Amino acid sequence: MLDHALPDIDSWTLLFSNNGLPILRVTKRRLEEMRADLDRVDVRELAHLILQDPIMTVRVLAYIQPMRGRSLQRDITTIASAVMMAGIEPFFNRFNELFTIEEQVKEAGPQALLGVLQIIRRAQRAADYAQEWAVWRQDINMEEVRVAALLHDLAEMLVWCTAPKLGLRIQELLKAHPGMRSADAQAQVLGFTFQEIQRELCRVWHLPPLLQTLIDDDNAEQARVRNATLAVRLARHSSHGWDDPALPDDYKDIGQLLNIKPEVVRQRLGLDPLPAREADGQNEER
Repeated sequence: MLDHALPDIDSWTLLFSNNGLPILRVTKRRLEEMRADLDRVDVRELAHLILQDPIMTVRVLAYIQPMRGRSLQRDITTIASAVMMAGIEPFFNRFNELFTIEEQVKEAGPQALLGVLQIIRRAQRAADYAQEWAVWRQDINMEEVRVAALLHDLAEMLVWCTAPKLGLRIQELLKAHPGMRSADAQAQVLGFTFQEIQRELCRVWHLPPLLQTLIDDDNAEQARVRNATLAVRLARHSSHGWDDPALPDDYKDIGQLLNIKPEVVRQRLGLDPLPAREADGQNEER
């Protein structure tokens, strides 16, 4: 387990590229079950499994990119397409020696394991929100938006998996200084922000430019990027309950994206209705 910051971005990308990235224990178990009976593997079921695991998702996307060749007019940006291009048997041959996040982080203690699993759970929820809103918006490829939300905090997950002590240090710094920006805490502990590390990883792993664009908050003027970004925001702000003071702004921004009122956003999330006066106040803001 790494317990100190690395000197430059290249060192971080090398660390993540040279070490096989761990996946969730449940993903490994289900893949092993499928491998035992390859003739009955359903591509859609396999893709659904992979899309619940952010690190497995990025491993598959990075694996498939060199296979594209010049004949394809579009990048491979969906998991089902990636699996079909690789072929079922070659896919399982490539991913036959997998180790788990739970195994890797165990020695760092339960707090570190809890930290990384919370981030992954948050990413899963963000992906679900993003996909639901992409369907509402009639996005022509909702899975691309789902993947963007799922991978939005990839670098944060990888730091927690390989250097959980540094992840905990960032967490402690933010708790000790409530007004501190997350990016400043990351830079202070790591020397770089998660976003900076992630951009370089996307480049080194040759992830499709479309996904790189969708993951990057700097492109938030695009509706598809806003879709993914707002899903990540909602998952983050609601991760410890639905009383976070930032949530009303999230409802308002999500409402603008979907062209519905903030109170309707709340209803679609299954939340109790606001008192009439508060709901009226929200609607007047729009």
